[in-house]
Amino acid sequence: MESKELNPGKFGINLGLVLGGIMTLIAMYMYATDMAFKGQQWPVYIYYIAFPLIIIYAISLYKKSNSGLLSLKEAMKTGIVVALISALVYVGYILIFNYIIDSEYNTKMIEFATDQIAASEAPVEAKEMQLKMVEFFSNPIAGSVFWVAMSLFFGLIYSLIGGLVMKKSDA
Repeated sequence: MESKELNPGKFGINLGLVLGGIMTLIAMYMYATDMAFKGQQWPVYIYYIAFPLIIIYAISLYKKSNSGLLSLKEAMKTGIVVALISALVYVGYILIFNYIIDSEYNTKMIEFATDQIAASEAPVEAKEMQLKMVEFFSNPIAGSVFWVAMSLFFGLIYSLIGGLVMKKSDA
């Protein structure tokens, strides 16, 4: 019987789908309860905790399935795949949400943010910069590209940490 070599990339897909699902559920919950318009962001903190935990968990599962062996390269591949798949799931939701479910939501968010920025005591230049950033990230395509980039960046960091901690060779 041949032993089948594990592929770290394929190993992270399922947990990437789980992580993307978690972020999508958080976004749906925040939309359904109008939390963004109330200035409540606590559900996002769940994602900030789940993201590194799921990446580390995926790496540990890979290591366990690979007879306790793990290279840094394998850990990073696993973590980056989890991050990429989760980001793509969330981007899919964002595109469907913005173009099909509620195409006016971003306009409402820009208006809300404009009112919040205007009420702040920041200098005019800072207010203008904040408004430009809100408008930029309200574009579903620009926001999605940024989301994927940030997910990959933090996935790289967390998988590097997990890989360095759990690395074990057969030598």
